[in-house]
Amino acid sequence: MIDMTNERRNFLKKSAIVGLGGAAIPQFGFAAQTKKENQDLSTKPKVLFFDVNETLLDLTAMKKSVGEVLGGRPDLLSLWFTTMLQYSLVSTVGRQYNDFGIIGAAALQMVAANNNISLTEEEARESILTPIRSLPAHPEVKESLKRLKDAGYKLVSFTNSSNKGVETQFKNAGLTQYFDERLSIEDIGKFKPHSDAYDWAARKMGIQPSECMLVAAHGWDIAGALWANWRGAFISRPGAQLYPLAEKPEFNESDLKLITDKLIALK
Repeated sequence: MIDMTNERRNFLKKSAIVGLGGAAIPQFGFAAQTKKENQDLSTKPKVLFFDVNETLLDLTAMKKSVGEVLGGRPDLLSLWFTTMLQYSLVSTVGRQYNDFGIIGAAALQMVAANNNISLTEEEARESILTPIRSLPAHPEVKESLKRLKDAGYKLVSFTNSSNKGVETQFKNAGLTQYFDERLSIEDIGKFKPHSDAYDWAARKMGIQPSECMLVAAHGWDIAGALWANWRGAFISRPGAQLYPLAEKPEFNESDLKLITDKLIALK
């Protein structure tokens, strides 16, 4: 009888060494950390792209609203968000598109149903869409954005939310004046972290991927950007983690002020 445990162990060992499909598989905790070809990390990127929700805007009010309709169970909040992200990618793979907020409401109904919580479609949508329109910026965000603009950076928001949604958010949060342009994946119909979304954003700004830097508080977003040959700056908001199997971004700080300090120091 074949020892399947040893067979599997040997297979994984060989896969980690020689790779599958011509690409080596890094082991957990040992992601590639080498500088990408054709990227000079000592120079300023031509455009800074910013994720919006959690990166710039504080999600506390929305988390409270969603938590209330989930019966006051904070353990279900992270499950809801990962379910929303999962089904945004399911839609992208299936060549479908729905507004991110609508997917979020559908995911909320799924999580509620799996936990015997009664929740209508209207209740799900209101618990997300009402608070998300008026989220405040994190305390250090406005001053940091102003410093970056004064330093000559071009600032572009780049979000999975709709065009109308981010326009409303920026108006209510007082962020509109800091950005040269707002980009939403609504215009391409493919959610981040699909590589096509990052390629599209670079083309929209008329630059090469290696000239782009994404500033984000989501490990999956940073991973997608790096895989698309962008540069990355990770804001490690509470609960946020980088994906260990992706390359590490050149910046990893706890808030936008610290990221800004390093960006301004570049040539």
